[in-house]
Amino acid sequence: MEPSPYDIGLDRNPANYQPLTPLTFLERAATVFPEHPAIVHGAMRRSYAAFYARSRQMGSALAGVGVGRGDTVSVLLANTPAMLESHYGVPMCGAVLHSINTRLDAATIAFQLDHAMSRVLIVDRAFMPLAQKALALAKVRPLLIQYDDPEFDGAETPAIGLDYEAFVAGGDPQFAWLRPKDEWDAISINYTSGTTGDPKGVVSHHRGAYLLAQGNALTTSMQKHAVYLWTLPMFHCNGWCFPWTLSAIVGTHVCLREVRAEPIWAAMADEGVTHLCGAPIVMSLMISAPQTAKRDLAHRVQFFTAAAPPPETLLAAMNAAGFEVTHLYGLTETYGPAVVNDWHCDWSDLPADRQAALKARQGVRYLPLEQLDVLDPDTMSPVPRDGQTMGEVMFRGNVVMKGYFRNKAATDKAFSGGWFHSGDLGVVHPDGYIQLKDRSKDIIISGGENISSIEVEEVLYRHPAVSVAAVVAMPHEKWGEAPCAFIELKEGCEADEGALRAWCRDHLAHYKVPGRFVFEEIPRTSTGKIQKFLMRAQLQGPAR
Repeated sequence: MEPSPYDIGLDRNPANYQPLTPLTFLERAATVFPEHPAIVHGAMRRSYAAFYARSRQMGSALAGVGVGRGDTVSVLLANTPAMLESHYGVPMCGAVLHSINTRLDAATIAFQLDHAMSRVLIVDRAFMPLAQKALALAKVRPLLIQYDDPEFDGAETPAIGLDYEAFVAGGDPQFAWLRPKDEWDAISINYTSGTTGDPKGVVSHHRGAYLLAQGNALTTSMQKHAVYLWTLPMFHCNGWCFPWTLSAIVGTHVCLREVRAEPIWAAMADEGVTHLCGAPIVMSLMISAPQTAKRDLAHRVQFFTAAAPPPETLLAAMNAAGFEVTHLYGLTETYGPAVVNDWHCDWSDLPADRQAALKARQGVRYLPLEQLDVLDPDTMSPVPRDGQTMGEVMFRGNVVMKGYFRNKAATDKAFSGGWFHSGDLGVVHPDGYIQLKDRSKDIIISGGENISSIEVEEVLYRHPAVSVAAVVAMPHEKWGEAPCAFIELKEGCEADEGALRAWCRDHLAHYKVPGRFVFEEIPRTSTGKIQKFLMRAQLQGPAR
């Protein structure tokens, strides 16, 4: 192909090309608004100048112990200033951030540490017992650093590993941090709740993080100096990239160590919170709080939710309390939500039940996502826009992961046909809005957490009394969905619900334990295939 005349003699050079990275957002914010509040955590107030300096110190300190490009730094932290600093300080030395779900069991954490080849592990004191159990099972021996959160009021325990504050203080606040050599360089790895086998490590790059962080601000109409409350765990897809978004709009992070109703309402009123994210359970928690905990809000607050669509009654209660709720959708593989239910003004004039039906749809693509469609996975052709014909939801663009770490087979499968296959089944309505209808791999979303039905089944199958186990999602008023286990016992064996629940608690993270056990013959086809759709139909109706 002949070169374009506009390419001849017009080459990339440092003056006209720099790899995109969200780290520059913090650099700019600290330069332009050095004294603006960046982080609020209890009584602590930290400016952008201090946030930037501490992040550089962290990057410098990590470099000082030999951490560099391509190394993994794992963190087991709550929504604290240390977690925010990790989102900048770790990639500033060229390393890759691995945020661990604090609700996981030790064995799963051990697998992640080994698979990611962790060089450093930063742990909140509250999670140190869990970390020690995981390290006892792991092969890697990362440098252990303990973070003592001043807002943690748990029992005092002996210090383990290096002290986080001392470690950071030993770094250079003027550290000449490393920009990525290429915007395709990895910035983070986050592990999925894999439906079969071990979890997969989703690798994100600087370009995607940069674009989705800005896409968040545009999608949510986040004004300059917005105030964001951390009700969404930052370990979820790097907090949907909001740790970087807030620096782009020079906003204020309000950290929240635990998601409880009283501190949520207090923060919204006292700190002037404008935006927050979370699963429907967070909304339920806020609305069901005692009247003495609730506070009058000076302005409408934007609440962004993913997972199962909120029920109509909850949406109405949130609206009456001063919140505007927007439904989002995405996956770890798309840096968090990359689809938004963009609301049309005239929809607000429709009856409440019709509005609820429209709000239940997942929506349309974010601005930085190039393509979103529902395709027939066999022909890779778009399904009819009739709101009825199901296909697989697929993504294309710069906010799709690099791939699965050290798992080429899974990466190739996910990207077959030139699209990212989400594994979610959905339809496209005549107006182009997509809506999920089922999950091809039976993932259960409970309180915003992904639960693999297969993982739960594998644990149940290891119980000596269980012959057959099948786990499906059942509706749950509080969590949206919860696992329900259908059980067939071996002949001559006995086990009741209490015994199986205790067994699951010993082998699974708490939130993965089935909320109900049904002892009956499991429906099958003539060829013996379990019919999970019949089990789900049997469970329709709210469960408590």
